[in-house]
Amino acid sequence: MAKQNQYFPSVVFHPGETLAEKLEEMEMSQKEFALRAGKPEKTIIAILKGESSITPDMAVQFENVTRIPANFWMNHQRSYDEFIAREKRQTVIQEALSWAKQFPLADMIKKGWLPQVTTMEEKTMEMLAFFGFSNHTAWEDYYFKQQLKVAFRISLAQTKEPYAVSAWLRKGELQATELEANEYSEKKFKEALSDLKSIMANHPQGFFNQLQRICLEAGVKVVHTPCINKAPINGSTRWLNDTPFIQLTGRYNRNDSFWFTFFHEAGHILLHGKKDIFLENLDYSDRDLEKEKEADQFAVKWTLTDNQEAEILAATPLSKENITDFAKKFTTHPAIIIGRLQHQKLIPYSLGREYFEQVIFE
Repeated sequence: MAKQNQYFPSVVFHPGETLAEKLEEMEMSQKEFALRAGKPEKTIIAILKGESSITPDMAVQFENVTRIPANFWMNHQRSYDEFIAREKRQTVIQEALSWAKQFPLADMIKKGWLPQVTTMEEKTMEMLAFFGFSNHTAWEDYYFKQQLKVAFRISLAQTKEPYAVSAWLRKGELQATELEANEYSEKKFKEALSDLKSIMANHPQGFFNQLQRICLEAGVKVVHTPCINKAPINGSTRWLNDTPFIQLTGRYNRNDSFWFTFFHEAGHILLHGKKDIFLENLDYSDRDLEKEKEADQFAVKWTLTDNQEAEILAATPLSKENITDFAKKFTTHPAIIIGRLQHQKLIPYSLGREYFEQVIFE
C-alpha cells in the first residue's frame, strides 16, 4: 500500500562530503586524519570521494577525532544509503511502467485489489507489491519462464491475456492465505462430496459459506475470485504447497454452471494429483485435454449421470412437475437438468429459464 505523509529529500549527500568540510575546518590533512583515526589513508580517501561507507567502527573512531558523535555519522550514512536505494528503486519503477500498463488496472482498482492511486508510477509500485516481486523481470521469470516450478508449473507466455490471467490467479493466492484449512485428507474430501451434492440440490442462501467450510474441514481451500477484464476464466485448480486449492469465478451467475465447475475442479484434485495447474475455459500450452475430459466426466457423475440423463429424456416431453420429480430423485437441482439438456441442444434455451438461480457469494 502507498504510504502517506512521508518525506523523502530530493538529494542526500554522502557523509564523506561532511567529513571533508570538517577536515577543512580543522585544518587537518586526510593523511593526518587517517593516522589519528587508525585507518588506512586509502580508506579515508574512498570515503571522502563517496566511494565507501562509514561503518559503525569508523563512526566511533571518527567521533574521537572530529568531536562529532558517532550516531551523527551513522545516521548520515543510513540516510544516504536509503536515498541511493530509493534512486535505484525509481529506476526499477520506470523500467516497469510498460509492464504495469498491460494489466487491467482500472478494473483491479474498482474491485479493490489495488488501492486508489493516480500516477502510473504509483500503480506500478502497487502492481509489484500485489505480486510480491521486487521488479517486473521476476514476474516474467515466474509466469513465463517457470523458474520456480514447484510453485507455478505452467507458462502463461502463450495465453491470449497472460497479464490479466496472472492477476486473477494471484488474487486467489492472496485470498487463500486468509483461510485456515485442516491437513488434506483424500478420504474426507471424497466423503464430503455427498454433502456438497445435497447443498447443490437445494442451493440454499449462504451455500458458498457451507461449501467452503466443508472443504476446509477436508483440507481443501475454496475461494471466489470475481472475473477480471480480459480473463474469462470459470475456475482453476492447483496445489499451494500441500493444500489443494480451488478458485471459482461464478462467471455466468448461474447455479448449474457454478456447480458443474466446482465438481470439475474437485475431479482434478482427486484424479490428477499435485503436479498440474488447471485453468478452465482457457487455452494454454500446458493444457491436457485428456485430463479435462476426465474432470468433466467426474462432474457429470456428481451433478447428473449419463444414465440419469437418459432416463429423463425417455420421459419427454418434459413438464415442470416431472423435472422437479427427477431432480429430487437424483439429488440434483432442476437447473442442472435444464442446463444439461440445453447444453446438449436437446431442448431450446427458452425452456426452463425459471429454474436457474443466481450465484450469490456474500
